[in-house]
Amino acid sequence: MKLKLILLAGLLLAPLIVLHAADQSGRVDVGLPAKAGAGFDPIAEAALQAMARRATELNVKGVAVVAYAEGEAVRGWSSKMAVIGELTNPPTEKSKGANLLGIAYAKAAEMAETLQNSGQAGRKPLTGEYGWQGGVIKKVKTGYLIAAFSGGPSEADVKISQAGLDTLAGIF
Repeated sequence: MKLKLILLAGLLLAPLIVLHAADQSGRVDVGLPAKAGAGFDPIAEAALQAMARRATELNVKGVAVVAYAEGEAVRGWSSKMAVIGELTNPPTEKSKGANLLGIAYAKAAEMAETLQNSGQAGRKPLTGEYGWQGGVIKKVKTGYLIAAFSGGPSEADVKISQAGLDTLAGIF
């Protein structure tokens, strides 16, 4: 009987022990570098600002996405996006229009699966992927950094994404 009570108490307390692993704000450490300080958002914001500057230099409007995924495979990530001028390209007589946020996330999703720059996977795109260039990925000590942009020609999207990735990599 005493053993059963001890086991029952252990089962009831186990979730509390796990919850205690979180800091006072309820966040659990996800392996961000010490330089990250307040978390991914300030780092992401710096990368998005770098992407906005590069987009302005190239006279391109669109959507930027940056993400950090901890580990050897992407099983979750922290991300942030910014509209840099336009969220969508409206339909015209010659085009059905484009959801630039959807395209940027499709590029990021392709990179999460292949761990290669978007459009460089060496395979046919899966449903939900376009195989378009414009996203870049980098392996770092603790995981992967991803930056994707949609709104311009692929060559410009890559340059804009690289500006964001370079900023992230400088911190990680």
